[in-house]
Amino acid sequence: MSILAVNARNQFRGKVREIIEGPVVSEVDVETPSGLVVTSVITTRSVHELGLQVGRDVVALVKSTEVSIATL
Repeated sequence: MSILAVNARNQFRGKVREIIEGPVVSEVDVETPSGLVVTSVITTRSVHELGLQVGRDVVALVKSTEVSIATL
């Protein structure tokens, strides 16, 4: 499936702001042009295979049917 086949509402273009690498999974923060930060937890292997590094242009693709919110 190409990126164009995914609903535009589920795509956030931006730049990698930070990568916190772990031995198995890593957190990748993507900052959109409007300043929104989207965080993804992906395998560290995927970080390397995608060649992710701070400053790289990427598209965060979101596939979710639910977002939970709790009050403090």
